[in-house]
Amino acid sequence: DGYSHLSAYERKRLKNITENAKFFAALKLHEVSARLNQLTAKRQSHVTKRAKPKKVEVEAARRRSMRLLRVEPLDVPLLETFARPEAEEYPQVLVGPLPMVPEDQAENSKWTEALLGTWMRISELKADDADRGTPDIKRYQESLSSMVLSEENIRKVVKARVCSMAIHPSESTILVAAGDKLGHVGLWNVSCGSEEGAHVFIPHNFQVNCMHFSPCNPAHLLSLSDDTLRCGDVTRAVFDEICRSEENFSCFDFLEESACSAIVGHWDGDVAVVDTRTPGMSSELSADIGFRRTRTVHVHPVHKQYFLAAGSVDVGVFDVRYLKAKGNKPLSSLTGHTKSVASAYFSPVTGSRVVTVCADDKLRIFNSKNIQVLLIFEKQSNKIKTHKNSQLKPVWAVWDPKQEHCFLVGSMAQPRQIQIFQDTGNLLHSLCNVDCLGSVCSIIVVHPSQNIVVGGNSSGRLHVF
Repeated sequence: DGYSHLSAYERKRLKNITENAKFFAALKLHEVSARLNQLTAKRQSHVTKRAKPKKVEVEAARRRSMRLLRVEPLDVPLLETFARPEAEEYPQVLVGPLPMVPEDQAENSKWTEALLGTWMRISELKADDADRGTPDIKRYQESLSSMVLSEENIRKVVKARVCSMAIHPSESTILVAAGDKLGHVGLWNVSCGSEEGAHVFIPHNFQVNCMHFSPCNPAHLLSLSDDTLRCGDVTRAVFDEICRSEENFSCFDFLEESACSAIVGHWDGDVAVVDTRTPGMSSELSADIGFRRTRTVHVHPVHKQYFLAAGSVDVGVFDVRYLKAKGNKPLSSLTGHTKSVASAYFSPVTGSRVVTVCADDKLRIFNSKNIQVLLIFEKQSNKIKTHKNSQLKPVWAVWDPKQEHCFLVGSMAQPRQIQIFQDTGNLLHSLCNVDCLGSVCSIIVVHPSQNIVVGGNSSGRLHVF
């Protein structure tokens, strides 16, 4: 066959290939394929093409936390409901003066008028300063023992966490103001004893960091938010704007009894001097004091040119007369703090003592004359560590204006309580009520002449002993 040189296997393979080729040629597959193509083309010419629907990509639903969605768990009893910012968005507060109109004005206008009328009336009465001295410790301790907390003296005054409070100096009526983290200011006439005794105003866009009734005219309530310092004047029923800044305000205190000027702290560490008599919304002076953060400022009760500033781990005494834009150094530094300082305040009568609260769970008492540490002691049963707890505002220790040697601080001890210490470290008394007080009172304010203490918690509730 002409293939004799091939092996038997190769000749067999070649024969198979040839037979297969003849078999496929006999099937005439190319003719069948051409016919199928003709039929397909003819059928497609009669078909109306539809628009292809766009593919809808179905995204798999992601799991979301019920807490972040603000959805309460089903069939699970809540032990304690913490205040959260409302889901609804409040309109932005306008720049400039605002009318003193509460959030619920439409429904309870007559009760609002009664509240503002009471504030105006008690502001006209002058407190009697005659024969008012610092009581001895024994008498003071007896007065503390007589103070109680009842259910009618507990009220949710603002909607969110209490960030600041102030108490009117009136000796006839208990009027308390509270500022929360949403920029709301609540006024509560505790002496009224009715549900209509509290109203909420919205003079700020951000949390109210500090509040004071004016020492010379308690018809004025000054409140400081992150961006504004306002004065609520009840005689004109308006919230005036005193100062505005893009730098976040943290605290303020009056530099004189007339309340015409104030020292204002900033969260970034600077301080500013503000004069309420000058036109415009800017401060008179902005000074870098070398702090990374300034949480509290407090003016000396006797020598008004000196003020105390507290921040990260820095606490120092400065002279406002020598402040300049840069290069300020403290006259004295209160050293020894290893973590952030929540507050530092002069004692109320002579200013001879300073109490500081630090995140290392220690209270420190300093002698402000030569800045020596007199005492460092653990906050007894008071391991608060609020710098790690976002639900709680850092606890402040405040002096009792009626007692030069005693101060108050909130406690996480069970049962919840407000503790009163001597500057010797001696625990004098604990204000508590197992049935009525079940939360930490981070913010405390004390009446300047009466045995009245108010504690504010993280849900906007005030407790009046």
